Amino acid sequence: MRKVLIGILIVFLYCFPFVYFSMYQDFANGSMLGYLIMIVMTSLLAFFSNLFSNLIPLIIGNIISGIISFYFISKMTGIGNWDFYFKPFPPFMLLIVVSILNLIPQFLALKLANRYKNTIKD
Repeated sequence: MRKVLIGILIVFLYCFPFVYFSMYQDFANGSMLGYLIMIVMTSLLAFFSNLFSNLIPLIIGNIISGIISFYFISKMTGIGNWDFYFKPFPPFMLLIVVSILNLIPQFLALKLANRYKNTIKD
């Protein structure tokens, strides 16, 4: 029961549109801090997902976060210079690229959680 509740909590935390937030921070403030926050938060969620639950919340959460980010990015098209700011990629393609690249630190966090679980067992 505990694993299920933790898994649900992790999915709810993943429902934040991390990629949209990062892109918006870049667009509005010219700051890469949003991308750093995204990497840290999703890596922590991946670590705790593997440590306390399983990989299902990680997969579902990434998909939901991507869908919510897609929705918000679609609402930003045509506003100001948004469509041309992320050249050479259009915003939707950058969403896909950043989402895929964001899986790399999450994968590393999964490996770290596996190592941590193995040292606890020994």
